[in-house]
Amino acid sequence: MWLPLAAPVHANAPAEAAEAALAGKAPRGQSLFRYWGFEVYVATLYTTPAFRPEGFEQQRLALELQYRRAFKGADIAQRSIDEMQDIAPLAPAQAAEWKAAMERVFPDVAPGDRLMGVHLPGRGAHFYYNGRLRGVVDDPVFAERFFGIWLSPRTSQPRLREALIAGAAR
Repeated sequence: MWLPLAAPVHANAPAEAAEAALAGKAPRGQSLFRYWGFEVYVATLYTTPAFRPEGFEQQRLALELQYRRAFKGADIAQRSIDEMQDIAPLAPAQAAEWKAAMERVFPDVAPGDRLMGVHLPGRGAHFYYNGRLRGVVDDPVFAERFFGIWLSPRTSQPRLREALIAGAAR
């Protein structure tokens, strides 16, 4: 049985600033992601100095995507599920549950908008939209699989991964 995954942030709830989530972290690497020649987003990975890419699942980190194009939040969620499935298959019920959680957390984005995910090992992920907390997914397996889209050695975008982890100790 799965627990509820996404806790939407209510308008009157105090918003945790993205800057606080980045405390102790510095940009590790950055890259422009293109798909079929179109600029999609600039990805920036924030980590502590001790970050090691082979154990990203056990480390607190943040990944920010600054979008260059407009996308529907539901499309971002579906693409995320597709990428997770390409790395390792998901049970249909699990895929549906995680997709629904992401649809609650991911807004529609316009050029210049920033989405940032903060990986909390053993707990899940917090998601920020333009610097303000948007929602939480309290599932550590989801968080590992989500951040694996960019950081797993089995990512569909190995050059993007290499650019993001460029300064990491190996």
